[in-house]
Amino acid sequence: MAKVTAGRDALGEFAPKFAEVNDDVLFGQVWSRTAELPARDRSLVTVAALVSGGNLEQLGHHLGAAKANGVTASEIAEALTHLAFYVGWPKAWSALSRAKEVFADGGPVAPATAFPLGELVAQDWFTGKAWLAPLAGQPGPESVTVGNVTFEPCARNHWHSHSVGQILLATAGRGYVQLDGEPARLLRPGDVAQIGPDARHWHGAAPDAGFTHLAITRGETAWFEPVTDGQYTQATAEG
Repeated sequence: MAKVTAGRDALGEFAPKFAEVNDDVLFGQVWSRTAELPARDRSLVTVAALVSGGNLEQLGHHLGAAKANGVTASEIAEALTHLAFYVGWPKAWSALSRAKEVFADGGPVAPATAFPLGELVAQDWFTGKAWLAPLAGQPGPESVTVGNVTFEPCARNHWHSHSVGQILLATAGRGYVQLDGEPARLLRPGDVAQIGPDARHWHGAAPDAGFTHLAITRGETAWFEPVTDGQYTQATAEG
């Protein structure tokens, strides 16, 4: 399986040993033992354990992994229905609601937040699938808008700028923001990125994780060319 760096990205500075064990032992050694237990079955076991313990914060990621490992929507629904009789109806209800998003056609692989998912964004200015839920304000030259944006893995918007600038508040998953001519910056829940007036930039999800942020924007938006796969790969490898 692909090398995992989530532990180091999120906790490397604060708890380096925990991050090392998470990335190198749990995912690097245990999850890679597919001859002994296929990744598909490991995903089902992991989802069942998380739901049983009520540990729903990590459920979105592992539901996405289950989907990537070949678990179908009908299978995950049946597994969670079966679990309901053993772990409790509220836990199963919450898990099924999250699974409905992840296993929907093009559903996002990102942790749930307190804000609504919104509607699928038109592809005019995005690469990959993204969802937008407008929360406040109306677009206009002097208006301030607040929106909840969710990206599936690898999804990002095109190069663009804002006449007055923008503030991004990362709330879930892992993503990146890059100003033209500068290295990309990794964004994790709680991180804040402030983009100045007319600064060309893009933002979106990490290659292996979905990403959700609040976007606080004032003024008009100018859209430019897409971020190429090469630019994205280089930026996320260095960021």
